[in-house]
Parts: sequence; C-alpha cells; structure tokens
Amino acid sequence: MDKMNRTSRIPPRLWLWVAGGLLLLGLVGFLPSRLGTLRPAPEEAPRPGARAPRFSLPTLDGETIDLGDLKGKGVILNFWASWCGPCRAEMPALQRIHERYAERGIQVLALNLTFTDDLKAVRGFRELYQLTMPILLDRDGAVMRRYEVSAVPTTFFIGPGGVIHDVVVGGPMSEREIEGRLAAILPKGGPDGP
Repeated sequence: MDKMNRTSRIPPRLWLWVAGGLLLLGLVGFLPSRLGTLRPAPEEAPRPGARAPRFSLPTLDGETIDLGDLKGKGVILNFWASWCGPCRAEMPALQRIHERYAERGIQVLALNLTFTDDLKAVRGFRELYQLTMPILLDRDGAVMRRYEVSAVPTTFFIGPGGVIHDVVVGGPMSEREIEGRLAAILPKGGPDGP
C-alpha cells in the first residue's frame, strides 16, 4: 500500500509545470482570437449595401470636395473621361439631373480620370456640355482603384447615410434611367435628411 501511495502521488513541482502548461495552452488559443479583433476591419468592396469609400479630391475650379462632407445628401458619383463616347452621351442627362435635383438634396459629382485625360480636354468638355456640377480630378487614379472602377462610365448612387444603393457600369444612361434610381437616395424630410 505504501508503494502505491508513492507512485500515485505527484510532486508539487510537477503540478506547477502542468498548471503552467495548461495556462500557456489557453493563452495560445485565446490571444490570436483577441488580437484579430484589435486589427482594423478591412473596408468593404464598393458594392450595393456597403459604405462608400471616403475620398477628398480637387475640382477643376481649384476647390476641394470631401465625400464625408456630403453626409445627409444623396450622391450620384459618375466616373468618366473626355475621350469616352458613352460618357459624352450621358453627361447632358447628368447635368439636367444636377439642375433639377440639387435643391432636393442630390449632389452630382463628375469624377474625371485625369491621369488618362488632358486638363485642356476636360475644360473643353465642360464648356461643350455647359456643365455646372463639380468636376473632380482623380490625377493618380487612387479613387478609381478604391472604387474598383474597370470601365467608364461607372456611376455609384450613394444614399444620405453614405451607403451605396446602386452601381451602373457602362452606359450611356438616359435621364429616365437615372431618375428611376433616385428614389433610393433622395433625402427624407428635405435636403438635410431626417
């Protein structure tokens, strides 16, 4: 019996090693799951239901527009270039939407892919189509890449809360098509939203 007690008895030092090992195993399992929550979440791809990636760009007139400053407005964000035939065809419709819906809280932004264009051509385009909406200049293509634009024209319809409601790749869109997509992004209760 005495022999059995000696073999079944575990020395206290061994218990410390076992407890330390179990604690270490617990931390190894716990920490990676917690560290993952400390990393910033990646931004969602720019698609319907996702937040529109924020940007700040200069305009053709030398001002700066920050998408975050337009919270409370519906935004039509149109990526275009002066050399693009469908862009030329749909720009008059976008201009008319801009004129008719600005007071109802809709902001049309014409984002030119300036790294593929010439500023003289962009100015001539504005004059030719008598554009009064802001023309943004994406000089290095960073905003185009962030929005994953692969063809022009591409148009994003962004609601007053900054969420993308619709994306149209290609064109040209008619005025009627554009208006059909406005209901989802018109601010409720006036131009400043609810």
